[in-house]
Amino acid sequence: MPDDFKPWAIVVGAGPSGLLLALMLAKRNIPVLVLEGSAVLDDSPRAAYYGPPAVQELGRAGVLEEIRAQGFDPIITCWRKLDGTYLAGWDCSVVKDDFDRLACMPLAQLDQLLYRHATAQPNVKVLFNHKCVDVVQDEDKAWVEAETEEGIKRFEAQYVIGCDGASSTVRKKMFPGERGSDFPGWTWDKQVVATNVRYPFEKLGYEDVQFIIHPEHWHMVARLTKEADGSGWWRCSYGELSGLTREELIARQPMKFEAMLPGRPKPGEYELAAINPYKIHQRLVEKLRIGRICLAADAAHLCNPFGGLGLTGGIVDVGSLYDCLAGIYENKADPSILDLYSDVRREKYKTIVDVVSQSNIRRLFDQDPDKALENDEFLRTLKENEGNVEKQRELLRASRALTYDFTQHYKTATKPEERVNEKVPEMAVQAVGVEAA
Repeated sequence: MPDDFKPWAIVVGAGPSGLLLALMLAKRNIPVLVLEGSAVLDDSPRAAYYGPPAVQELGRAGVLEEIRAQGFDPIITCWRKLDGTYLAGWDCSVVKDDFDRLACMPLAQLDQLLYRHATAQPNVKVLFNHKCVDVVQDEDKAWVEAETEEGIKRFEAQYVIGCDGASSTVRKKMFPGERGSDFPGWTWDKQVVATNVRYPFEKLGYEDVQFIIHPEHWHMVARLTKEADGSGWWRCSYGELSGLTREELIARQPMKFEAMLPGRPKPGEYELAAINPYKIHQRLVEKLRIGRICLAADAAHLCNPFGGLGLTGGIVDVGSLYDCLAGIYENKADPSILDLYSDVRREKYKTIVDVVSQSNIRRLFDQDPDKALENDEFLRTLKENEGNVEKQRELLRASRALTYDFTQHYKTATKPEERVNEKVPEMAVQAVGVEAA
């Protein structure tokens, strides 16, 4: 890094949220330094589907065209019984002309794309092997102390933003105290195992996305890549028993696949590229801003992955924080706009993300699949509106309620953009987008 490079903002974490924020700020000529503790970008199996609010922000960053070219637009999302019986679903082709329609690209691939775009900007610097160990601030600046191969180094800026994930060091330094007190919430008594698998789901009647309802073998299968010959990779994420070690969970994978998947495949009948067991949480930080230090995405809140609200909500955080920081940099907004950012994003989590994501996962294991269409209001509504194009469009567009136009609070604000800021019924945003676990 050149000695004369002076960042206005430091972003901790070179995941998709951190790189997206750096890219968006840099395009407003704001100097940004990104510090990443690892030596390389994360390539573990993670999310892949982006709901309309996230797509809107990716479009604003100028990367959506490449995402659509390299990925694909999912069409059918449905819910099934374990034997494959189709219960209900929706057809995204009814919004095929919407700019912010659902998009798919594995998150590791998006990370690479964002890194390439961000580092192409002259006012972005990304430093790997720079592990944040402390964050401090005073009235004039904030700074990060990072552990490097050459020892501890200090980096200063006007603002520090923690985009360093669920185990965020920035968050822990903002809220020092007893272990775990920095991240209020709870952990599910279930675990999830995410796998990337090549198997002929399409030939066996599967759509782009399906959620399988079953008390023991509940799971999701979602297409990751769409190739001309019908082959490709799929994400299969399934629920597992709590209390098992990583080794035990991995050892159970062949049994789970044979019990869950169509055709009841045995090892050798599919190709397994990746497997990642992990715990799932519902957590929300008390504040997303303290002075010159802010949080976004997984560093600020977590939810279970079924329904895409964690990924989509995190990307919307980034777009919101971008508007606030850019407004401050350009003297269009007071720093107090960051308090509004904190309040709004917390409210969106509490009223939409937390409520709906819990309903999404409980739908899979906490009901009788034979009575789901009778007892589940959301599935019943989908079934009743099959063929109703306008109703399907309404449901698919409802997740825009996650957005909020912060530019309306600029000092010289014009008429706010036409965004959906009002609360909407829980049913309307169920499972829009699929954050493949």
